[in-house]
Amino acid sequence: MYKLVFLLALLVTTPALAEPVDFTLPDLEGKPVSLSDYRGKWVIVNYWATWCPPCLEEIPELVSLHEDNSDSLVVLGVDYEEVNTAYLKEFVESHMMTYPVVRTEPVPMTALGPVMGLPTTYIISPAGERLARQEGPVTQADIEKYIARKQDQAARLKPVAETR
Repeated sequence: MYKLVFLLALLVTTPALAEPVDFTLPDLEGKPVSLSDYRGKWVIVNYWATWCPPCLEEIPELVSLHEDNSDSLVVLGVDYEEVNTAYLKEFVESHMMTYPVVRTEPVPMTALGPVMGLPTTYIISPAGERLARQEGPVTQADIEKYIARKQDQAARLKPVAETR
C-alpha cells in the first residue's frame, strides 16, 4: 500500500511536459537551421561570442561533447554578436568547432529565454522541451551527468505511466 501511495504522489508532483520550443537562424552559409531539425536528439544550445573569454574556454569541452555523443546529442552554437561572416567562419575553423554554428543579433530575450550574460547554455530534450539553462561556462562532464540523471528519471517513471 505504501508503494502505491508513493507512486501516486510521484505522479501528482511530476510537472506536466513542457511545450516544444523552436527557432530558425541562419548558419554560416546563410542557410536556415531550425532547432526542430534535431528532434530525437538532446540539443545543447550555446550562446557565445568571439570576444568572450569564458566562451573560448568552453569551446573544447563542447567540441568533445558533440563528437563523443554524436549518436544522441548535438551542440548548436549560436554566435550572439554582430561580426562579419568571413571573420566568423575563420574563427570557427581556427577553433576547430565541429558542431553547427548559427548567428543571431544580441537581444535580451531569445526564443528559448533570456541571455543576460555569455556564455549561456540551454539544454533541450529530444522531444524539444527546454529543460535547463546555465549562465556561465559548462563542461562536458556536467552536461553528460545532467542528461544521464534526466534519462534515469524518465526510465523510472515510464513503468508507472505504462500501468495507467
